Amino acid sequence: MIERLAIPDVWTYTPRLFEDARGAFSETFSNRALAEMLGGVALVQDNQVLSHKRGTMRGLHFQKPPTAQDKLVRVLRGSIVDVAVDIRRASPTYGRWVSALLSAENRLQIFVPKGFAHGYVTLEPDTEVLYKVSDFYSAKDEGGVRWNDPALGINWGLPADEIAANERDAMLPPLADLSAIF
Repeated sequence: MIERLAIPDVWTYTPRLFEDARGAFSETFSNRALAEMLGGVALVQDNQVLSHKRGTMRGLHFQKPPTAQDKLVRVLRGSIVDVAVDIRRASPTYGRWVSALLSAENRLQIFVPKGFAHGYVTLEPDTEVLYKVSDFYSAKDEGGVRWNDPALGINWGLPADEIAANERDAMLPPLADLSAIF
């Protein structure tokens, strides 16, 4: 099942689950099934992240052109609040954000296109996230927006004092200081 979020370029996908006495089977990614929604996006790499502590912040990150990335994110173990912030200056939804609760249990995935800053916070210890990207990582093209920018007012599902960001993420600029990239 595919559902567009309040910013229609961001959508969620729940793959079908087949269960029987042996257990369960799910086709978690099928280019054929998602071809219309992906619109020609080719996903070229998988990244897997393990976060040991509840409240671990990862984001808000993006890559600048020419290596900007589309992402398809899912949770293998645990749960997260996943957020996409529109940083496309000409977009009518510039500066707005959408979120989804992704968990191993609900099997929900979120598609975050180029032109969005992306991040998530873990809601459980030992949460494991897998995401597919449409281009390879480039250190010179990485960028980000501060996860707790008051102008964005993101609801991360946890009190701010329970969220731990690394030093690099804590030093990212607020959206107002971000130059026009997309």
